[in-house]
Amino acid sequence: MLPGIGGFAVLQELRNSSKVPVRMLTARDDVADRVRGLEGGADDYLAKPFVFTELLARVRALLRRSPMQEATRYALSDLQLDLTTRRATRAGQRLDLPTRCSQ
Repeated sequence: MLPGIGGFAVLQELRNSSKVPVRMLTARDDVADRVRGLEGGADDYLAKPFVFTELLARVRALLRRSPMQEATRYALSDLQLDLTTRRATRAGQRLDLPTRCSQ
């Protein structure tokens, strides 16, 4: 129920490009939706309304189960960022990025 794209589509994009842990927070509390989210690659699924202390406990549990290695390359759709070479590309075209950003 996100504007312009659904959460299941976002999950699919993430799973196509990343191994980052994903917790779905959603109003869709149907058993079929929970199964779809988990089988689609979510590491956890929590329906609204939820208790904040439960969310924190689930975040801590997910972090214990998923030791993260620091990634050096990120990709989302046709956008790619390589931290090692400090290059960004979109649709195969190099993006010139400033070394510093001013506010």
